[in-house]
Amino acid sequence: MSKSFIISGGGTGGHIFPALSIANGLKARYPDAEIHFIGAKGKMEMTSVPAAGFNITGVPIAGINRQKPWKSWSVPFKLVYALWLCRKILKARKPDAVIGTGGYASGPALLMAQRMGIPTVVQEQNSFAGVTNIKLGAKAKAICTAYKNAERFFPTDKVHLTGNPVREAFTNPLPKQSECKKTLGLDPKRPTLLILGGSLGARAVNQQMEKCLPILLQQGWQIYWQCGKLYEKEYVSLTSETVKVHAFIDDMATAYAAADAMVSRAGAGTLSELCLIGKAAVLIPSPNVAEDHQTHNARALSEKGAAVLIPEIELDQRFTIELEALYQNTKRRDRLGENIKKLALPNATQDICTLISELIA
Repeated sequence: MSKSFIISGGGTGGHIFPALSIANGLKARYPDAEIHFIGAKGKMEMTSVPAAGFNITGVPIAGINRQKPWKSWSVPFKLVYALWLCRKILKARKPDAVIGTGGYASGPALLMAQRMGIPTVVQEQNSFAGVTNIKLGAKAKAICTAYKNAERFFPTDKVHLTGNPVREAFTNPLPKQSECKKTLGLDPKRPTLLILGGSLGARAVNQQMEKCLPILLQQGWQIYWQCGKLYEKEYVSLTSETVKVHAFIDDMATAYAAADAMVSRAGAGTLSELCLIGKAAVLIPSPNVAEDHQTHNARALSEKGAAVLIPEIELDQRFTIELEALYQNTKRRDRLGENIKKLALPNATQDICTLISELIA
């Protein structure tokens, strides 16, 4: 009898990429399996999941507007409807297990599965677990974490340190650096600084880059800068011989390989990739995310000497100073790269799929 799985996760690439990695891992293990996604209507999973070859049903669910709570009057009604819709999907598909990787739709999908007695797996990507996952973890059959210190939020006997599933390109050795620099239109002999602000972009990172661009070029860096789709019109015009600005980077493996150091937000998925590639990184956590989890993620690395952490409020004081130090001190760059690579968990997808297989056996 063929297996059936439901996976729920989305809102950002940080939730979608792990969900797709797990789906592909389960498909490789169970070629006849039916794998269906539950996502949030209007979010990026509604296009990313079908593009990867999987079916998805969207439910009308949204988070609370923290800045303007009065605008969230409809959230309870959407939640009730989402729970009803999830129940309908689960009854129709009769999954062997439901896996949640975070995002708006993940909560109602897993909650309803638990009420119906269907085994659930929570994949917690962050060092500091979110409120929803903590509640779901109490009744989940297994919780897969990416950081050892995340186990304090869950029943210990259910926790498995697996790491975050990442795109397959980053589990293989990176291509040659000098060739990648040429491919990107950069000087193969000059140190390259890679700037990442997530798929949509990071306003504070972009503003700091624009302000400090002359100083960074004076230091000797050449720059490959992903500004995000929301900020394309503002920053792509800054492209020059030594500065390449793109709204989005399709070939991340080439960009990572070309980098000598990077500046990045501290989303869980990105950090898991950075651990695998082993490059010096300056992390600027977004302060606008739930439970301030990016700061906890970044601190988990910086405390091990595996990254440089700069809070947004310290950017003006420290940004150019830290990058000058990384430019001048190649040994420090190498040491940061070696330390972050020690934290890599490259078999995350396989380990999670093995866990699910044991769960439904």
